[in-house]
Amino acid sequence: MIVRIMGEGQVELDDSRLTELDELDDELLAELERGDEAGFRRTLTALLDAVRRLGTPLPDDSLEPSGLILPSPDAGLEEVREMLGDDGLIPG
Repeated sequence: MIVRIMGEGQVELDDSRLTELDELDDELLAELERGDEAGFRRTLTALLDAVRRLGTPLPDDSLEPSGLILPSPDAGLEEVREMLGDDGLIPG
């Protein structure tokens, strides 16, 4: 799956790695619901770091269709709320 981190670029991530990201996504969703800004910031950073670590960056001039779009590291609570699906940011 191609994952885009807004403002950064794309990485290719094996679909089997999505289960590893689900726990962080669940935490992020709970922190959003509570309005926990500090927890949200910490978990968003951890989620994006995990995507970077587990994925393979695509060249900057590559523009592949993204199967998943994640917020930028500096996104706020409201911006991320608008991006959420029924399952959070990570499907499944």
